[in-house]
Amino acid sequence: MAENQGEVVDVAVIGGGPAGLSAGVALARALRSVVVIDAGEQRNLRADGVHGFLSREGMSPRDLLAAGREELVRYGGTTASGFVRSASRGEDGFIVTMEDGSTRTARRLLIASGIVDELPDLPGVADRWGRDVLYCPYCHGWEIRNQRIGVLAADSHSVLQALTFRQWSSDVAILLNDALELSEGQEEQLAALSVQVMEGKVRALDVRDDRLVGATLESGATVALDVLAVSPATMSKANMLQRLGLEPAALQEGPGTRLETDESGRTSCPGVWAAGNATDVSAQVMTAAAAGLRAAEAINADLVLADARRAVEAARVPAGQ
Repeated sequence: MAENQGEVVDVAVIGGGPAGLSAGVALARALRSVVVIDAGEQRNLRADGVHGFLSREGMSPRDLLAAGREELVRYGGTTASGFVRSASRGEDGFIVTMEDGSTRTARRLLIASGIVDELPDLPGVADRWGRDVLYCPYCHGWEIRNQRIGVLAADSHSVLQALTFRQWSSDVAILLNDALELSEGQEEQLAALSVQVMEGKVRALDVRDDRLVGATLESGATVALDVLAVSPATMSKANMLQRLGLEPAALQEGPGTRLETDESGRTSCPGVWAAGNATDVSAQVMTAAAAGLRAAEAINADLVLADARRAVEAARVPAGQ
């Protein structure tokens, strides 16, 4: 029989990235019992530094998470390592089952499990992801300014991606990769900003001395590059919620999935919230952390009302009964 570790906690947070840890700290400071369960596979761990996070610019992602875990424990929260296999509803709340068969029970759930990037099927892309193969201009634009930037087209959004990277460099090329046919208006925009358009499918990346130096097309033509921007499919990792009737929904724009929530992070399943990339695939570290804080406030308010209902019911019971 699987072990149930510990008593019922107020909140179990699935995912120990910026959103999950931010929520965990806020809940612990609200004197809630909270456990943050983390599998340790945050999507930005391969990046050199965190960007766009006030006062933490350039900080190692691992160091940021370590600091968050230290804060969580300082305020009385707890952490647990491992993958969550499923979540179901029980008599005392939600039962979270780990891969090793152990379980934890919580009154409320916050899903902050994030997403996984499904990268283009091109040799070398996965190996260089987070270094000189990247996606977000606001995360990396300053670091790659004035370099030779290529944008690997996936759909019409890639045109905006190329135009945006043009803000950081005068040497930008869009590699159509047989995935996109430009409209007349798009061609005019790219030409006006001197963005080079490369027809044909990309065959391989050219890497020398562990540095990207270009891309080779099937025609044999080469494009000199220092950086390649791609558009991965962003797939939700919240597949453990099927027994609760919650499944990730397809994105309205671009390939990928996410959990649907209201502004506070509340899902359609009573007692379950979501925050960070699990529900907003474009959220950066700072906005994911802010979403975790917002969800924590909503969860605590929900628990306050639940505790008040219990107190009222207890007060109505005549003495001696």
